[in-house]
Amino acid sequence: MFISGIAAGIISLTVVASAAMSVLPAFIEAHGLSIQRSQGILHSLLVNFTEASPYIPFIAITAAVIYSLVGIFLIYYFFEKTQAPEVLFIGIFIISFAFECIRIKVPLNMVMDIPVIYLTTGARVLFFGRYLGIFSLFAASILSAGLEVQKQQTVIFICATASVILAMGVPIDGLAWDSSLVLLNDYNATFNMVQTGIYLITVLSFLISAYTRGSKEYIIISLAAFLMLAGRNILLSTDIWISFIPGVIMLCLGTLIMCSKFHRIYMWL
Repeated sequence: MFISGIAAGIISLTVVASAAMSVLPAFIEAHGLSIQRSQGILHSLLVNFTEASPYIPFIAITAAVIYSLVGIFLIYYFFEKTQAPEVLFIGIFIISFAFECIRIKVPLNMVMDIPVIYLTTGARVLFFGRYLGIFSLFAASILSAGLEVQKQQTVIFICATASVILAMGVPIDGLAWDSSLVLLNDYNATFNMVQTGIYLITVLSFLISAYTRGSKEYIIISLAAFLMLAGRNILLSTDIWISFIPGVIMLCLGTLIMCSKFHRIYMWL
């Protein structure tokens, strides 16, 4: 799984780097045709006081795929021989950021006039990756809280199946996108509410782990989970510098804290 994630990160970064020169000028046109500003935890508070930049989405996409590649490589290096079931799902969460390279299809459409069917298909793959990332970190939290599963493959299958159902079921407008270059769908507000609920349950599950396992380390892990999820939400929705920078810092810091704590916990077992 981790080796496949490293390969996915390399492919995503290659796609972004190879398309940068030809697609980067088209970000201005794609930005001008966006229907609305993107939505996020921090971004929604700043949208009325800031002006979107056409290049921040490209920088955010690049940061996401670099985070995916570097993060999964480090997890593979430090946890290859560590029997930590939660880390597998943290790794999938990190791998899911490789899907963000698909957002380049929107400005690429300005250059190559891509058929709408390819744009909507790419959007569904992007949504699949995002849902899979959320469900994977949620799975890591309930495993920590004491859920006993005979085979991790079963949990992965459930997360992937739920992600496919959601990605395939949501109606997508192939001709409209927001300022973060994500195609719009009819249930965006509903999915944001559900996503926020999963965020809260994930953080709460790690807190419960501190009680069920009798370890205060899980209190820090719950804080790290909050930083990871909040940073993820900010980074994937940003179109301004003022939210991009804290988003990257929170995501990377949360990942570092969580992985270091799990490494310490399982090294003692």
